[in-house]
Amino acid sequence: MEARRAYPFDRIEAKWQRAWQNRGVFRAANPGEPGAGKPKYYVLDMFPYPSGRGLHVGHLEGYTASDIVARYKRMCGFNVLHPMGWDAFGLPAEQHAVATGIHPRITTERNIANFREQIAAMGFSYDWSREINTTDPRYYRWTQWIFLQLFRRGLAYVAEAPVWYCPALQTVLANEEILPSPEGPVSERGHHPVERRPLRQWMLRITAYAERLLADLDLVDWPESIKEMQRNWIGRSEGALIRFPIEGSESSLEVFTTRPDTLFGATYLVLAPEHPLVAQITRPECREAAEAYQREVAKKSDLERTELIQEKTGVFIGAFAINPASRERIPVWIADYVLLSYGTGAIMAVPAHDERDFEFASLFGLPVRSVVHPKESASLPARCFPGEGIACSSQFLDGLPTAEAKKAMTAWLEEKGLGKRTVQYRLRDWLFSRQRYWGEPFPIVWRNGEAQPVPETVLPVLLPERKEFSPEAGGFAPLSQEKGWVELPDGACRETNTMPQWAGSCWYYLRYLDPGNDREPVSREAERYWMGPEGVDLYIGGAEHAVLHLLYARFWHKFLYDIGVASTPEPFHRLVNQGIILGEDGRKMSKSFGNIVNPESLLREYGADTVRLFEMFLGPLEQMKPWSSQGLEGPHRFLARVWRLVMEENAEGRWMPRSDISTEEAPLAIQRLLHRTIRKVTEDLERLSFHTAIAQMMILVNALTRQPVPSRIALETLILLLSPFAPHLCEELWSVLGHPEFLAYGPWPEADPLLLTEEEAEWVIQVNGKVRSRMTAARDLGQEEVESLARQRPEIELWLEGKPVQKVIFVPGKLLNFVLGRK
Repeated sequence: MEARRAYPFDRIEAKWQRAWQNRGVFRAANPGEPGAGKPKYYVLDMFPYPSGRGLHVGHLEGYTASDIVARYKRMCGFNVLHPMGWDAFGLPAEQHAVATGIHPRITTERNIANFREQIAAMGFSYDWSREINTTDPRYYRWTQWIFLQLFRRGLAYVAEAPVWYCPALQTVLANEEILPSPEGPVSERGHHPVERRPLRQWMLRITAYAERLLADLDLVDWPESIKEMQRNWIGRSEGALIRFPIEGSESSLEVFTTRPDTLFGATYLVLAPEHPLVAQITRPECREAAEAYQREVAKKSDLERTELIQEKTGVFIGAFAINPASRERIPVWIADYVLLSYGTGAIMAVPAHDERDFEFASLFGLPVRSVVHPKESASLPARCFPGEGIACSSQFLDGLPTAEAKKAMTAWLEEKGLGKRTVQYRLRDWLFSRQRYWGEPFPIVWRNGEAQPVPETVLPVLLPERKEFSPEAGGFAPLSQEKGWVELPDGACRETNTMPQWAGSCWYYLRYLDPGNDREPVSREAERYWMGPEGVDLYIGGAEHAVLHLLYARFWHKFLYDIGVASTPEPFHRLVNQGIILGEDGRKMSKSFGNIVNPESLLREYGADTVRLFEMFLGPLEQMKPWSSQGLEGPHRFLARVWRLVMEENAEGRWMPRSDISTEEAPLAIQRLLHRTIRKVTEDLERLSFHTAIAQMMILVNALTRQPVPSRIALETLILLLSPFAPHLCEELWSVLGHPEFLAYGPWPEADPLLLTEEEAEWVIQVNGKVRSRMTAARDLGQEEVESLARQRPEIELWLEGKPVQKVIFVPGKLLNFVLGRK
């Protein structure tokens, strides 16, 4: 406990939080205002959903990282925009309202107040003058306006679609909100059983932007893994659309395939069980089995159905198709591994060249015909060969390599009118309506069965006040019960579904630029200034939004770009996903596990600066790491040592500035270390490598602590470097040292090249006396610096992982040896 009382963080932090707020220190300058002549930097957090549970330490990791960058960039001379708001529509607040009768607006406002208080206590440098809330009519007026523009351009439409419906939640859910379970698919929220239902739904034509959503990933600085997730979700495939006539019927089946060269090897067709042609072409003697199978498949999620390891199941429906190449009569089956939502909902099965088809054919005794052999061998494979090779047993294709055979078969199909070259996407149009109360109303009325937009002059279309929030039986939205709101005097009726929670989060980053604008979503001037030239400069958030939020926001942004609202083709230039912070038990923080660590007690015990420092010292920002409340002691002691470099306690127990601080230059060795620290911390901040920056500052503080007389120049430089990480402590020390201006806009230190020009040496790094690495670094580095650099090398990190270091042998200018003890 003694270390925790080593400096008065409680008084300091409250003092500076009030000062920053009262003086509007972090308000970004708008175009045309003083300060807007600086280069801009826009650092953005994925804004939170304000739940009743409040924030835990895992949430604070990304906010701390973005705040450090914002503070650093201000000190580098940028006009920094760092805003915060609330993604506040959604199902949780509505469920709470159903259970308690309390209006979701009341609980939402209460939760936001709690979140705001928690965030303020961390000293984050948000520009609160730009705060937004997706449930505010002044905000969702413009969400509705964007929807109207989509509708007028044919990108929003109504369709009857098979959707997942949850009777317990009484709403439609997207595929991504469904989880598999032993008893059948369940809702992600609450794990309630769900079922397929055909319902009239609003859809957004995101598929119209599929190609651009793929191609423009090359424009952004994102982790390659996130880009690949986006590519896989969009799922572009080049191939051919082939028509298979149905025997004894005027109907035909369209099949998309990326391997038209294997058409001669297609020995059966497989339809998705919910394919609309199934009922029409199923033979009477097969109907009972087919319908029973359809009911069974309806209980499975798409994820379950496409699992490669699942046992293949299916039913023959008695129909036959004609292979257009071989003219062979082939059977038609239904099977759950084919999805209606992908391709045409039908596949041509070529078991000799597709693993899933081979497993299915083997199980049901269907023919396997090889039509491709490996390039290096003229013999046919014994089992299944899914790769590219040389066409065989394929008439006019024989002897052609796969690429040429694809072209030749496609050209033949087009010539015969049996198919065509095409591109398909896994991406499907976005199901955009929900049977909920707590969401944005659609700005649509229905007249004579036709959807019509409301005039823009009447926006926003406000949610009516209600005391009951449950949907009606059968899936009708709660708003359908508000007859006085739904039925208009001219006989028209309002749309009663509401938009999904995704709607408000698709464009919020643009509203931050101009939140008070009541004439347009964002002014041209503000958008060009803050989004140029490449969009948001840095976007930090959780990996759970790596696909859908980013995909939907990119879609809306591209649409807004097309209609002149946005000036950049992509919204977010640089993206970083922070890693998950696990509970102390090594599991993801969750209320159900009882391992959530809330920040309030930690802030009371250690202060915000310690929590901020510890969050960043846990490890690389992007990696998963476990929380340890005991680990806060180290960063807290470190900050106390920084405090005592400037302050001392007098006989009455009051803290006073030290009287022995020197105005002379520090010794040359300290100057060299100081400027190495400036260089490293600066480079690490640009890389978002916060933990290594902190480690370097700890080395500097240790060296300064050993000096009999502290140098004012060295101390001020340290305070500037540390201030983005521990802003309250550093503002106080900066003030104590006689600076009247806020440190938040202090000058970022620059390393002196002359003090960085040192004789270099090759350092040998050993583990238990064996050379494991070599590195080139300054010859006069101390043991702490060499050890810190060595531990950052991947090969050394690997040797030390999980092993206790018994001692370290240091030979100046030459060698460092880690001696490991037994675990």
